[in-house]
Amino acid sequence: MKLSSIISDGMVLQRHAAVAIWGKTRSSEVVKVLFLEKTYETQADSDGNWTVTLNDLKPGGPYQMVIIDNEETTVIQDILIGDVWVLGGQSNMELPVRRTLDLFSAEMKTVNQPYIRQFAVPQLYDFHAPQQDLAGGNWIAANQTDVMSFSAAGYFFAKDLYETYGVPIGLIMTAVGGTPIEAWISEKTLREIGGYEERLAKLKDDSYVAGTKQNDEKRNHDWYEDLNERDLGLKKCWHQADYDTSEWQDFVVPNSWAGSELETVRGSVWFRTEINIPEEMLNCEAKLALGTIIDGDDTYVNGTLIGNTGYMYPPRRYQIPTGLLKPGKNSIAVRIISTQNIGGFLKDMPYKLIANGHELNLEGTWKYRIGAVTERLEPQTFFQYMPSGVYNKMISPLQNYKIKGVAWYQGESNTPQPKGYHKLFEALVNDWRKNWGMNELPFLYTQLANFDAWEKGQSNWAELREEQRKAQNINNTGMAVTIDIGEHNDLHPQDKKTLGQRLGLCAKKLAYDENIVYSGPIYQRMEKTDDAICLYFDHVGSGLTSRNGELKQFMICGEDGHFVPANAVISGHNVIVSCEQIKQPQQVRYAWSDNPAGANLYNKEGLPASPFTTE
Repeated sequence: MKLSSIISDGMVLQRHAAVAIWGKTRSSEVVKVLFLEKTYETQADSDGNWTVTLNDLKPGGPYQMVIIDNEETTVIQDILIGDVWVLGGQSNMELPVRRTLDLFSAEMKTVNQPYIRQFAVPQLYDFHAPQQDLAGGNWIAANQTDVMSFSAAGYFFAKDLYETYGVPIGLIMTAVGGTPIEAWISEKTLREIGGYEERLAKLKDDSYVAGTKQNDEKRNHDWYEDLNERDLGLKKCWHQADYDTSEWQDFVVPNSWAGSELETVRGSVWFRTEINIPEEMLNCEAKLALGTIIDGDDTYVNGTLIGNTGYMYPPRRYQIPTGLLKPGKNSIAVRIISTQNIGGFLKDMPYKLIANGHELNLEGTWKYRIGAVTERLEPQTFFQYMPSGVYNKMISPLQNYKIKGVAWYQGESNTPQPKGYHKLFEALVNDWRKNWGMNELPFLYTQLANFDAWEKGQSNWAELREEQRKAQNINNTGMAVTIDIGEHNDLHPQDKKTLGQRLGLCAKKLAYDENIVYSGPIYQRMEKTDDAICLYFDHVGSGLTSRNGELKQFMICGEDGHFVPANAVISGHNVIVSCEQIKQPQQVRYAWSDNPAGANLYNKEGLPASPFTTE
């Protein structure tokens, strides 16, 4: 007897639906499924495949299911019946609860939500055809042991729904960091769109894929081996507690290497500081917060390695074991490895040591010395980013598992080419609805948060948000706006609680038929006068309002197409936009930048307006 890995202990089945239980056994074998005092019987086909359908399951649990064929009995324990949601997208949907503890550490210490479950689909790809079987995975519950591995956005979304409806919530997490939207769309649909044929054909060549991966692994291995062999800091043990740094150079932390002698360094640079620790911060586990470091780091306290991170995005939050700190002078050494980018310690993040409720600020002048200079490490090929691969291996195998809806957070990896994203998103929605055989499958999605993109120039993030706004024309979709809960210096903002609640509002409207205001104001149309433009909005709720003073982030242009800052005032359910210098105004933009700081148009229900252009 073989079952899909998702049909396993702890699973959540969709209530009030025709729920399939399927598997594989010997040819023509009779299979019985015993569940909730009912017996379902079927006969496997000639290939051994079988399916039974459970109807009209009422929420509750935990329950037990027994599956029997002639020679084998399988028992599945701890089954819940409730609502099942698929979580899709890239790293901001995948981001685990443990990466949000700067905000939610206290809340997570008391989590005990056994009726919220998550199944993480293994992150695999296939370029040949849509697959039928999952390669592994298991269900976990939102308890003290496992909640740290939950999608943070998913957990807070599920918590909101559970607290509202009191039914178990199952999450199927299918997100993969860095994936563009094309990776999640079927080959058939991409061929209909056009422009992907050459890549799709190349990816079917297994020898090309294997050879590329082998070459990447060798290049990475050789680069790090060369770096480590040449690094003076490793040879001379610059991490040691009492190493003399009197001949080293000064560097103010946090800061970028840009503008210093380190700007062009690719390789390793060592940084050290000394701190005096009082008695009240000793004899306990401590935490070292080192903001975010570009690219990788090895971090030592008093000569002991306490943590390392291989790439630039994760915030550095390292635990210091009890007994490692001592009264008086202590040393911190950080070996920064710059592979591709200008290195540095990102600003506007916490740099401190925390213990026993006390904090020591680590900002200020540190000492540094170059360990080794190498060539830039060429980036590797991430095949999980390639067209259709994760759709085939992570979405297609879920088609028999009945769900309530989808929550999606993706788009960052499509910002280099934002134009046409809304068409790709519509193609994805249609693909997934076909996969589950549900034409009206509720599809909730997150508009990109505010972020100061490193690549300056055109506002690609604003353009992609506009594409996402356009996607609301797709039936039964809801968009959560997040330009007020991002972090200008972090691609992965930690406030996934507000996001989960906003996605929850969308779910309550689209999937639970609640008569609620679930969206902030959405630009609908405009009317021009000789000296102003009047804007009309959907989702006004009980009225428009501005937060923290007059409306900000509105711009206007005349016939020359050059946008300038504008005056904007609320008039009933409209916004009137003007500028004294512009007669015959033509177009308006709102919050049109990567990081639209201060954008403050909301409805009175507290939901932010989506950025937009009238163009």
